[in-house]
Amino acid sequence: MNPQFRPATDADTERLAAIAAGARDGAWTRGQIAGSLHGGSQVLVAQIDADIVGFAVLQTVLDDAELHEIVIARDWQRRGLGRQLLDTVLAAARTAGATRLLLEVRAGNGAALALYTARGFVRCGVRRDYYRTDNGREDAILMEIAL
Repeated sequence: MNPQFRPATDADTERLAAIAAGARDGAWTRGQIAGSLHGGSQVLVAQIDADIVGFAVLQTVLDDAELHEIVIARDWQRRGLGRQLLDTVLAAARTAGATRLLLEVRAGNGAALALYTARGFVRCGVRRDYYRTDNGREDAILMEIAL
């Protein structure tokens, strides 16, 4: 398995929305993805052969970057692709001139929290009851890393 990482195109939006919808509830829609493509964000695609298997949305403003979304298709999870895509995002943020990358993650998403912590992110805040869930609300953990 040798993933390639590239900028997304308009032709990718349907597949990216399908990946997002299949990975979790509250996923980004086709419209949100298309809006990011045309709204100044970088949308990066993880691809294996001809199959798009994940994507990330990164926005840089001055020297701060924010990871708005990162998702790997359910059938491709737990194979190290999330780590590789995150590393690609970190490199893209540095190239864009960012000195810090921020993100938020559901408090209950232990796999993502472990990945971010392993990559050097630290917790820098909490947004109480930020995400809606089937059982009520869930906190967002804010994390950052110096680039």
